[in-house]
Amino acid sequence: MKTLLTIEWVPKRRGALVPGFIRAVDQTRLPCELRFLKIRDVEELWKAVKTLQIRGAPAIGVAAAFGVVLAAQNSKKSSGPGLVADIIRSADYLASCRPTAVNLFWALERMKKTALGARDLNPGELSTALAREAILIWEQDRKICRAIGRHGFKLLKKGKAVLTHCNAGGLAASEYGTALAPIYRAREKGLPMKVFVDETRPLLQGARLTAWELMRAGVEVTLICDNMAAWVMKEGKVGCVCVGADRIAANGDTANKIGTYGVALLAKAHKIPFYVFAPTSTFDLSLSSGDLIPIEQRAREEVTRGFGKQTAPDGVNVYSPAFDVTPAKLISAIVCENGICRPPYKQSLRHACRPDKG
Repeated sequence: MKTLLTIEWVPKRRGALVPGFIRAVDQTRLPCELRFLKIRDVEELWKAVKTLQIRGAPAIGVAAAFGVVLAAQNSKKSSGPGLVADIIRSADYLASCRPTAVNLFWALERMKKTALGARDLNPGELSTALAREAILIWEQDRKICRAIGRHGFKLLKKGKAVLTHCNAGGLAASEYGTALAPIYRAREKGLPMKVFVDETRPLLQGARLTAWELMRAGVEVTLICDNMAAWVMKEGKVGCVCVGADRIAANGDTANKIGTYGVALLAKAHKIPFYVFAPTSTFDLSLSSGDLIPIEQRAREEVTRGFGKQTAPDGVNVYSPAFDVTPAKLISAIVCENGICRPPYKQSLRHACRPDKG
C-alpha cells in the first residue's frame, strides 16, 4: 500500500546531511489541498506545531528532533560547547509549544543527550551527528508504526467496522500511523475493512484528516458527527474502537483528543472493546495516574469561529481543552510496538518498556 511521508528531513546537497530543511504536510490545508511546508528555522517550526500544521504525538516528536538539527545548523557558535548551549536553549523553546504530547519532550531529551555526548566535536561534525540521530528517530517511528499494525491487526473483528476518534493515522506519525495501522495492515492483506470516523470537534481532525487518508488508501469510510457514536454502537455496527494517545500514565490512564473519554464510556456501555494504540515513547511512567497529565487549553476562537465562520454569540464564555483523559478501567488493551498490553497496566506497560523488548 502506497503511504504518504508526513514529515522528513531533506538535505540541501547530495552526500551531506546538513544543511537541510524539514518537509512536512500542512495539515491545516487538508482535505482540500495537499501542500507541503518547507521549514528552515526553529521559530517557524514552533509556529507550525502550535497552529497544528504539524500535529499528532509521534509526528510532533519527530519534528522536534529535526528542529534541534535546524538549531544546530543555524547557530553562529564556533565551538562545540557553545553550539550545545544554543541547542539546549532552542530545545527548551520548542518544548513550550504544546504541553500534553510527551513524545515532544522525549525526542528533545534524546537530542539533547546526543548533543552533550558530541560536544567535543566541531560544529559541523556535531550538526551531522544530530542529523543522524534525528533521522534514526524518524526511521524508528516508521518501523514502530508497522509493528503496532501487526500486533493490532489481531484485535480486529472480521465483518465488524472500527470506530475512530480524531486522527492517529499516517498524518499523525512519520508514516502509517498508530490507531489506523491495524486497518492499513488489514488492507495490505486483502481484507476488507469498514471504518466509522467521528468528525472530532471542534477542529474536525476526523472529518478533515482521517476520512481523507483512509479514502486515499482505499478503505471504506463512513463519516459521523461526534454525537452519533452511541447510536451507531447500539445498532451493532461497531466491532471495536481504535484511538491513539498523546500521553499514557503508568496506571494506563490515557490522554487523547477531547471527546475520547466520552467514546470510551459509550463503548463500555455497549460492551465494545476500546483499544489504545501508541508507541512506548508515549508512555510516561513518571506519572502515577492521568490526574497528573497537563491538559492543553486551546484558543476560544476554535470553538466560536471555527474555520473563520462565527457560530456563537460575541462575548460567550468558552472552555476548550484540547484533550481529555480516559481512565484505564475503560481501556480493553493498549497496543505498542512491543505487543499488546492488558490490565493491570502498571505491570504490563513497564514490561513493554524493558530494554530487551526494544
